[in-house]
Amino acid sequence: MEELREVLSVPSKQYGRLKNYINGEWVDSESKQTRDVVNPATNELIAQVPLSTDSEVDEAIAAANEAFRAWRETPPVRRARYFFTLKNLMEEHVEDLSRTLVQEMGKTIGEARGELRRAIEEVEVACGIPALMHGYNAQDITPGIELKAVLEPLGIFFMVPAFNFPAMVPLEYMPYAVACGNTYIVKPCSDVPVSQVKIFELIDEVGFPPGVVNLVHGSRDVVSRLMKSPDTKGLSFVGSSPVGKLLYQQAGEYCKRAQIAGGAKNHLVVMPDADVDRAVAAMLTSFFGCAGQRCLAGAVAVAVGDVYEQLRDKFVEAASQIKLGYGLDIGAQMGPVASKKHLQNILGFIDQGVKEGAKLLLDGRSVKVEGYPDGAFVGPTIFDEVKPGMTIATEEIFGPVACIMRVNDFDEAVEVIEGSRFGHSGLIFTSSGKWASEFQYRVPCGNIGVNVGIAATMAFATLGGLKESFYGDLHGRRESIQFFTDRKIVVTRWF
Repeated sequence: MEELREVLSVPSKQYGRLKNYINGEWVDSESKQTRDVVNPATNELIAQVPLSTDSEVDEAIAAANEAFRAWRETPPVRRARYFFTLKNLMEEHVEDLSRTLVQEMGKTIGEARGELRRAIEEVEVACGIPALMHGYNAQDITPGIELKAVLEPLGIFFMVPAFNFPAMVPLEYMPYAVACGNTYIVKPCSDVPVSQVKIFELIDEVGFPPGVVNLVHGSRDVVSRLMKSPDTKGLSFVGSSPVGKLLYQQAGEYCKRAQIAGGAKNHLVVMPDADVDRAVAAMLTSFFGCAGQRCLAGAVAVAVGDVYEQLRDKFVEAASQIKLGYGLDIGAQMGPVASKKHLQNILGFIDQGVKEGAKLLLDGRSVKVEGYPDGAFVGPTIFDEVKPGMTIATEEIFGPVACIMRVNDFDEAVEVIEGSRFGHSGLIFTSSGKWASEFQYRVPCGNIGVNVGIAATMAFATLGGLKESFYGDLHGRRESIQFFTDRKIVVTRWF
């Protein structure tokens, strides 16, 4: 249809050399080292991000430290009002923010709007901090003596986010930390920093007191400097498990609090009594939404018994119809992966799967997208006859690559999931309440889905993760109230 060829996009917007946001001001970095930020669909340069110096990191820490006492003494209801304003500004600019996200990361415009909607919801929940940040009290614990526990902020926290949700992920943590009375430093992912800069432009417009919220660009050197500072109290991280484990070890060495969200290898079990058509529809979104670049994505479809052939054939047929394109083009159902480097990693996994003997039913390696010859595109890819020990069955690919694994019964399906070193999400499609109940009880994953392709949570809840999918003991969102505060016990007697 002609309308499907209509293009929403214009030439990629140029953002130039990005600045840090320190102590309430935009400041140029003195660093001579930069990284290019490239539109993964067009391969156009859209920005340059500086790799900030040690002194610039120290300036941000000093500003956050200086701001902490006054911000802590600000009543929670007044702290929350800043986030009401930020929420409203994000609502006003949601379309511009979404288009920026498409250009720097490659999502479709619908996926980008969905990410911004969830980011706004995170800010919205933080607005309720006066009702969330509560301790407890007990009268007459012994005659005439009262005990109470109050929650108090700790100081400076910092964020190290992944590339796949560059607008949303920092807002899963920062608003809660700051609303609780802490000060904060965000180090955006240097591959996709532009959307976070745009959000900080709105933060600047809100008018937080100088030093309360800061942004410092850079790479691992910036993270190391933040980690080693005696003034920072903890960090939140979203990324790969190997990097997360290293940061968790360092957090212990430097006595920091840490919540570390790592990788995933999520299994989607389809039972013989499942509604196959609905399962396949959910699988398309689960495996190929956001080009497979999300921790909640399906990775291995586990077909139980007689459902195998029907599920396989319908899944391959449906996946082959997915339309690739630039995320700002009308009709595009899946965009590129985030970068050429990430594309090569994914292609390497596909090659390895073929080498190890898996059967390639749908090959996305040679896909061509009209009008975008230099884009980082890989099409939906489906392997069959996948065995538990294969690389593609065990390693996180983080791309639009699906594995089909056939098992005989429910117990064997659970054994497959138990054998994974990851424990992010486990999903089941069934018409049986018995199987659903047993699945959620036995499967060692932090997020369980029943007849859904993505076990997505809400901003007012939390997101789980077990085994190598999470290091720490408190996750984000609702549990962040505990993470970003400590309990002071007060025992009182009056004569």
